Amino acid sequence: MTTERETQPQADRRLCGLVKELASQIEAHLRARTATLGLTPSQGTALRELTHPMTLRELAERMGCEPSNITFVADRLEEQGYLERHPHPDDRRAKQLILTPKGTELRDRLVELLSKDSPLAPLAPEEQDVLQHLLTRALIR
Repeated sequence: MTTERETQPQADRRLCGLVKELASQIEAHLRARTATLGLTPSQGTALRELTHPMTLRELAERMGCEPSNITFVADRLEEQGYLERHPHPDDRRAKQLILTPKGTELRDRLVELLSKDSPLAPLAPEEQDVLQHLLTRALIR
């Protein structure tokens, strides 16, 4: 909300600064929590986003990066026994990434760790819903 003395560009800059600071705090929180599990932040993000079987492309979209960047992350998680690649049921060219029981257990631990002392914890669930709604609206183009 702008004040009488604050111009719209000033308000925009202030809001952008707040969003950037929140994103930085969320990233730092993710880094700290994933490190306790012996994971990189990218591995932690991939595990957090693997809520169901999905292709590398789908995972990349959820993580906001290129599929080629996810390949290494998926390879490492597969080597560690946290996920497996299976043939896609509808596309012979694609593989689905599926968490193993070990991967599901680790994902559950990670999600629990991420919820503790989260930068969003000071907000009530209703406030988090409002923030999510507003950010979603702002991102629609």
